[in-house]
Amino acid sequence: MTKLVVEVLNASDLMPKDGQGSANPFVEVEFDDQRHRTQTKVKDLNPVWNEKFVFNVSDPKDLPNKTIDIVVYNDRQGHRNFLGRVRISGVSVPNSESEAGIQRYPLDKRGLFSNIRGDIALKIFAAYDYYSVPPQSNATGEPPLQEQFHTDKPGSDNISTNEKKKKNKKEKETKSFFSIGTNTGGAPAYGPPPPSMFSGFGTESQQMKDKTGETRTDYARAAQPGPQVAVMHMHVPRQNPEFNLVETSPPVAARMRYRGGDKTMGTYDLVEQMHYLYVSVVKAKDLPSMDVTGSLDPYVEVKLGNYKGITKHLEKNQNPVWRQVFAFSKERLQAHVLEVVVKDKDIGKDDFVGRVYFDLTEIPLRVPPDSPLAPSWYKLEDKKGEKTKGEVMLAVWMGTQADEAFPGAWHSDAHSINTENLSSTRSQVYFSPKLFYLRINVIEAQDLVSSDKGRFPETFVRIQLGNQARITKPSPVRSVNPIWNDELMFVASEPLDELIIITVEDRIGPGKDEILGKLFLPVSVASQRLDPHKLPPARWFNLERHSPTEDSIAVTEKKKEPKFSSKIQLRLCLEAGYHVLDESTHFSSDLQPSARHLRKQSIGILELGILSARNLLPMKTKQGRTTDAYCVAKYGNKWIRTRTLLDILHPRWNEQYTWEVYDPCTVITIGVFDNCHINGSKDESRDQRIGKVRIRLSTLETDRVYTHFYPLLVLHPSGLKKTGELHLAVRFTCTAWVNMVTLYSRPLLPKMHYLQPIPVRYIDWLRHQAMQIVAARLARAEPPLRREAVEYMLDTDYHMWSLRRSKANFNRIMSLLSGLMGVGKWLNDICSWKNPVTTILVHVLFLILVCYPELILPTVFLYLFVIGVWNYRFRPRHPPHMDAVLSYADRAHPDELDEEFDTFPTSRPGDIVRMRYDRLRSVAGRVQTVVGDLATQGERAHSLLSWRDPRATAIFIFFALVGAIFLYVTPFQVVAVLAGFILLRHPRFRSKLPSVPFNFYKRLPAKTDMLL
Repeated sequence: MTKLVVEVLNASDLMPKDGQGSANPFVEVEFDDQRHRTQTKVKDLNPVWNEKFVFNVSDPKDLPNKTIDIVVYNDRQGHRNFLGRVRISGVSVPNSESEAGIQRYPLDKRGLFSNIRGDIALKIFAAYDYYSVPPQSNATGEPPLQEQFHTDKPGSDNISTNEKKKKNKKEKETKSFFSIGTNTGGAPAYGPPPPSMFSGFGTESQQMKDKTGETRTDYARAAQPGPQVAVMHMHVPRQNPEFNLVETSPPVAARMRYRGGDKTMGTYDLVEQMHYLYVSVVKAKDLPSMDVTGSLDPYVEVKLGNYKGITKHLEKNQNPVWRQVFAFSKERLQAHVLEVVVKDKDIGKDDFVGRVYFDLTEIPLRVPPDSPLAPSWYKLEDKKGEKTKGEVMLAVWMGTQADEAFPGAWHSDAHSINTENLSSTRSQVYFSPKLFYLRINVIEAQDLVSSDKGRFPETFVRIQLGNQARITKPSPVRSVNPIWNDELMFVASEPLDELIIITVEDRIGPGKDEILGKLFLPVSVASQRLDPHKLPPARWFNLERHSPTEDSIAVTEKKKEPKFSSKIQLRLCLEAGYHVLDESTHFSSDLQPSARHLRKQSIGILELGILSARNLLPMKTKQGRTTDAYCVAKYGNKWIRTRTLLDILHPRWNEQYTWEVYDPCTVITIGVFDNCHINGSKDESRDQRIGKVRIRLSTLETDRVYTHFYPLLVLHPSGLKKTGELHLAVRFTCTAWVNMVTLYSRPLLPKMHYLQPIPVRYIDWLRHQAMQIVAARLARAEPPLRREAVEYMLDTDYHMWSLRRSKANFNRIMSLLSGLMGVGKWLNDICSWKNPVTTILVHVLFLILVCYPELILPTVFLYLFVIGVWNYRFRPRHPPHMDAVLSYADRAHPDELDEEFDTFPTSRPGDIVRMRYDRLRSVAGRVQTVVGDLATQGERAHSLLSWRDPRATAIFIFFALVGAIFLYVTPFQVVAVLAGFILLRHPRFRSKLPSVPFNFYKRLPAKTDMLL
């Protein structure tokens, strides 16, 4: 017979229930009317049981439909107090002990007001005998979707109604935990592809409509949904469990509340402590001469087991200064003795100068905020252990990643990296340049001189700032004194030392322009504008005559100032009251104005712990390596980059960073990349993207630590691919509650964006220019933050056309309208008397509201309050993450993805471009039809009083007059009751034909017959 094995290992951080700050916990496990119980652990909030229970499984094929109920109680002298529960669906039970792993499950509440905390460690698996057949699974290794998500269908089984209700009630909150693997294939096997390349929005929306099921963002549902409540919460399409969020309980101080951990963690309480042996090689003195020249080229070799770090050698220096730090991970220590050797660089074999030994058991421990360890002088010894000439200054200590020396140290896992490329593996903090909008108002010019005296010039002004170039409209006045009154906007960055190149040109013919004058101005000439109601004064500038041989600024500056020159009037101002958008406003991380004194005070602190990653895909298989992964996080103008961990698929960074928060409605972005610039890689090589995570701060509870494995999903032309999982710890701490609450009543952007909004035609262009400036500036840092990483973090191609994204947005609209459609269906059921009791209750409520109209608004707001309180039970327990279903990424056609990744302009063959153009025409034709139908309905309403159809307008105004008289002499309550009863009348009093007002409206004329 098949057995179900449940191992109850331990629990942690339980809620004290005995009134003395402790508890006497035991666990009760129930499965299929079989119940087992563990021993009671007295006075222990972190009990360890390590007990195994075996249950009989009557029907192995029915195991996915069963539920394992684990409840933790407090034993209190014959009574027991509830400490938490976990319900696990049989669909997540592994089929063998080898597939099972120890999982930690957070304890759930029993009711809304239960005070529960902690988690429990379990190991669950099924043991099948020879004749039993385990439940079938699909090709991806996951249980079939029909077993993961159940829907109630009438007549689907023969169990009684009472048994159904009991089962629904029992499995109402059943949770299923999945072990997350990595999809190594191209396109995912989950879900069928679209039926056709030309499938429109309607087909996909119907497919989405058919794939509905109740899901929670924290766990995948595996049981039948509970009783449905109309318009209470939205049903969403089911998500592939492989792409779900996985909650974890890492041993970090913030979660353990320093219980059983090291209390010296300080501010690094969101990451696990990683101990390192630090060796600081400062300098040496009085080294002996080793060469014929009477000097030596010294360097230091730090050896610990198989790891060896080498400083740079200094030529002909007997008193060298290195100031270099080496870090050896304690997990990889392979010896008990540290050896520091001073050598002389030579052409053949390097000469031995002297050495110093350290016993690792005698090395002191240093924990910040202690001051740095003072280095000491050590006498060198020869190979026989005798003192020799020369001394070396060293500092050796044990520390953690919180040490100040950690970011700049040479790490033992980077032993294969040469000194030149070592900087590209270190952690670093960057800041985006301060950006301003530069507004240039080109007003007029005077006394322009054209080479053709017989014609009036057709003039325009071209302005260039760095890589940004804009031109004004041609002057409506064709003369030597043109007037433009045109306004151009650019993006400028500090230190405002770039030159603005302004040229006045005459359009002689198609593609042929003549420069009439040129002007060079530094950006610092423009004055900062802070008051939205005050413009800086316009100024006149002299234009220089253009000569083909004098293109350089240096030559023109040497020229003597002419006695007479053409002039141009400009108004230049740096808009310091705007926020320069360098990200999409949908997931912006900074909304502050450019001027620092206009910024508001911070409302809190965001702390991010980048712990580790797992199941990363090998990115360098052709080079015989796996992956050299590093993380980049961006919030506000602060960027951070972790150090690169070399040739590993399960890197552990354990680095923590902090940002000030000025607005909770912002998003932090974390990306993972593969470093392709180590070991002398070419500068043209690009770091490969592994995945990205976005977390919106407003979805986080304050002062709560969120620790999860986030799936790293990347779209490729071949399909959606999961490239691994990123382990993060996030905490948002609010320091000003009143200011944070008041922010919800203020505009999202600074007030200048609303008092003087930027023209829509400029916004996308300015955002693109700001992204390019940020990417270029960060690429010049050392180590550089590569342009491809910055562009991926800022989503520079977000505005490009994508059929997949268009379908996703269409489905978002349909999901929003589904609530209104649900209300309409409910009203239709009321009017159709499908449930007479409900219809009669609606009649009674309608009469009460008509008789007491003052209760209408209070009833509406009370209903909204009740819905909000009810939905509190279904609130998201975890931060959002990249949703493959919402993004329409798991069902996108390969050709749609290939089009999305195509360059601009296209690089595909002509027949493929023609096919895609035809597909776009088909989709646009359907959109055009919908827009035309909407316009038709509006034109029919407009034609009621426009006398386009004189008979229809006459009928309408006659009934309008009759209606006015009737409403004047009849009380409003009577009219409302009559209208309500007519609307809610029984179906036997209804006709299947359309109503008279509907027929009249459909006959009204529209302008469709006037279209060509």
